[in-house]
Amino acid sequence: MVKRDYKYIYGPVPSWRLGSSLGIDPLSQKEKICSFDCIYCQIGKTTIFRNEKKLYVSTEDIISELEMLPQIKIDYITLSGRGEPSLAENLGQIIKAVKTIRREPVAVLTNSSLMDREDVREQLSLADFVVAKLDAYSQESFRKINKPVSEIEFSNVLSGIKQFKKDYSGRFALQIMFLEENKENVAELAYLINYIKPDEIQINTPLRPSRVKPLSKDEIIKIKEQISATYNSLSGGKSIDIVSVYDSKEHKQALPISNEDTLKRRGKI
Repeated sequence: MVKRDYKYIYGPVPSWRLGSSLGIDPLSQKEKICSFDCIYCQIGKTTIFRNEKKLYVSTEDIISELEMLPQIKIDYITLSGRGEPSLAENLGQIIKAVKTIRREPVAVLTNSSLMDREDVREQLSLADFVVAKLDAYSQESFRKINKPVSEIEFSNVLSGIKQFKKDYSGRFALQIMFLEENKENVAELAYLINYIKPDEIQINTPLRPSRVKPLSKDEIIKIKEQISATYNSLSGGKSIDIVSVYDSKEHKQALPISNEDTLKRRGKI
């Protein structure tokens, strides 16, 4: 298969959460544009800090690339990439347009930073599956781990996630990146999980190249067991689906249609 230098789409990449995932980057800049500068980010340090929405790539340009796709097996079309996708002014338009020409479900991976905004929640609600980041358990840990734009407060992020889950009819997961900085705070995070009540918990640790070291498989297994037990206790005996990056399931293999440089720019290799 001939690999193309797509500007806005990349992959498909094998994902432990989404199977064979074709990515759409609605920011598509060479520099990382984000509202956070997470200490573990696989793409590297944030060079352009933003917390306001803006048009970066036209919906028409993204759809034009999707229409050039060869016949390939895809489990999800995922809005992610080099920065926070909810910063794209036309996020909702992109999701709607993708659904008019593709049959696969649409996922969005968000850092949750703008979910306290009603317009962002409305746009995200158009997706079939939303995965929202929650690495912190307090304002102090939020500043230490996620390093947000100064205007973004942890309490607003938390209330935005809670409100989104309350109104959303699709599948909703919380992704938690566990590091040395939060591995001793499983109880606090389990309390927030019970408060939000997602459909699924995704336990991650930075296995791709990062500025910080990942936790071991044994540590992640222990965390997974702690979250399960604590959530069960807090929720009155209810269980919750929990998956981790170390789970023994084989990752689905995917043959990418985008070239190596495109994947590197988005931290996928």
